[in-house]
Amino acid sequence: MSEPARNTRRLRVIVADDQAAVREPLAAVLGLAEDIDVVASAADGTEVLAAVAAHDPVDVVLMDLRMPVMDGTEATRRLTEEHPSVAVVILTTFADDDSVLAALSAGARGYLTKNAGRQDITRAIRAAAAGQSVLDREVQDRLLAAVRAKPPAPGPLLPGDITPREREVLALIGQGLPNRAIAERLFISEATVKTHINNLFAKAGIKDRADAVRRAIAAGLA
Repeated sequence: MSEPARNTRRLRVIVADDQAAVREPLAAVLGLAEDIDVVASAADGTEVLAAVAAHDPVDVVLMDLRMPVMDGTEATRRLTEEHPSVAVVILTTFADDDSVLAALSAGARGYLTKNAGRQDITRAIRAAAAGQSVLDREVQDRLLAAVRAKPPAPGPLLPGDITPREREVLALIGQGLPNRAIAERLFISEATVKTHINNLFAKAGIKDRADAVRRAIAAGLA
C-alpha cells in the first residue's frame, strides 16, 4: 500500500496502553516522526476520552485493547459516537477473531499487532488520518476467514438499486483493500470512493467495514 500524501499540518496523536513500559517508549519513538505530535498518553479508555476532549483537535488514537476501567473496544465505540473525526488504530497483542471483529465493528479504522515495526505504525497512523482502513496481513487473513465462516442471515444480500460501481467498490472492500487502494484500482478519487461507500452502506444497511466484507463474501463478490 502506498502512503497517503503527507499533510502540511502535523498529526496530533494520543497513545493508549495500560503498560507504561510500552506506552512511554512508543510515544517517544512516534514523536520523532517529522509529521506526528504525540499530544497525550493514556492508561485506560476513560483517560483516552478525557485526553481527546482536552487536546482537541486529535487526529488519531493508537489504542491498546486490553486495558482496565474501560477497554479499547468500548473506548473506540465511544470515540466513534462522540468524536467521529478521530481515527482509531488498534495496536494489540490480540489477533483472535472476536477481538478483531469487535474492534472493527466499534469503528476502528486500523488494526495492527504488536509485531508491527515503527514504520508500519507510523504508516498506519498517516493512513488512518487520511481516511483509509489499515489491517496488517495476519489480521486481514483472520478477518476474511472469520466472515467466511459466519455468513449473514438468510435474506437478500444486496438491494436491487446498487449500481455496478458500488458493487465494484464492495468487491474490493471484500478483498481487504483500503480506500486509497480502491481509488487507485478504479482510477477515481478517494472522495468518490467514500461517496460510493456511504451510498452503498445506506442502501444495503451495512453497519461497518467488517459487515461489508462479510456481505461481499456471502454475495460471491470476494
